Amino acid sequence: MEHTQTALNPVRWRDARPTTSVSHHSESRTTDRVLHILLRGDLSRLRVDAVAAQLGMSATTLRRRLRSDHTHYQFLLDRARQYRCEQALRSNWRPGKCLAHELGYLEVNSFYRAFRRWTGIGFSVWKQRHC
Repeated sequence: MEHTQTALNPVRWRDARPTTSVSHHSESRTTDRVLHILLRGDLSRLRVDAVAAQLGMSATTLRRRLRSDHTHYQFLLDRARQYRCEQALRSNWRPGKCLAHELGYLEVNSFYRAFRRWTGIGFSVWKQRHC
């Protein structure tokens, strides 16, 4: 993924799944449902077993279904966190510690590493350029 130096990259629904050569008419409802839950839920509490329970299946079944869609829970969680971070920073600036908590990171440094991966720049640099 190419990173910009000025803003967070937009996340699109089609970016939430790795591209595959398989293009069946039934793109996974499971993947879409997981994304729906992650985009609307409390990310500090939504672990794979909690999402699976909401979908009425075991965590093992959820992982298997996501694998058959050529994706995995952690990838979808990362995309949801990125999207929600973008939305939060569009509305108003928040300290990294607050964003990390909102996005379900247990440690602020994990959020900072993810932010750098998403944008190509550190959070403090982004703040200087946009605030």
